[in-house]
Amino acid sequence: MVFRALKFSWRRYRLAQNNIIQQCNVPTFTAGARSGVWTVSSEGLGPESIVYSFGVGDNIAWELALIEKYGLTVHAFDPTPACVAWIAQQRLPNKFHFHPIGIAAHDGFCTFHLPRRGSRFNYIPAPADALNVQQVEMPVKRLATLMVELGHRQIDVLKMDIEGGEFAVLDDLLVAGIPAKQILVEFHHHFRGVGLGATVRAIRELNGAGYRIFDISGRGLEFSLLRTS
Repeated sequence: MVFRALKFSWRRYRLAQNNIIQQCNVPTFTAGARSGVWTVSSEGLGPESIVYSFGVGDNIAWELALIEKYGLTVHAFDPTPACVAWIAQQRLPNKFHFHPIGIAAHDGFCTFHLPRRGSRFNYIPAPADALNVQQVEMPVKRLATLMVELGHRQIDVLKMDIEGGEFAVLDDLLVAGIPAKQILVEFHHHFRGVGLGATVRAIRELNGAGYRIFDISGRGLEFSLLRTS
């Protein structure tokens, strides 16, 4: 426990050293379980709100809490076989809609592999030079494509926990225009070969698009941003 607390403190210290800190204050609601605890801005959330949640694995506590508190609609996305099988066994409310597909910066397929250690739910986008790892191709689509297919022009909350794929997706969204009032994202700068610089760059580009940080998790990995301009 002491080591974990020190690790989290070090992450947040390094963020602060790069001026990655809370940038605005808003009313919030926090919910979830295990490593899937997320904070949203509660302003404006209600029965007409739409949430897109990418990367749910076997943990939908946050999504169910939002439905219960605000009566909103959640579209959850995850292409991993273990998640698809797990979701099929759950009793879900009518406002929870599951789609067995992932998000990416292109439409088609993406090659993933399981980490050497960790959950069978946490597939990672495989680099081109990945060797000696079990790989699987899974379907992915751009956010713009998914929104057209589901008939949405705007979403209220976009949440992504996609194991390192967030950087390419955010680049794509910034070019296309992000149709979300809030962005909740786990940045995987602690992954080997990624580094904090990727997150610093992503945050600065989101700031340039009018988003401001209103929450950083105690782990120093989950960020909540609100479009303020």
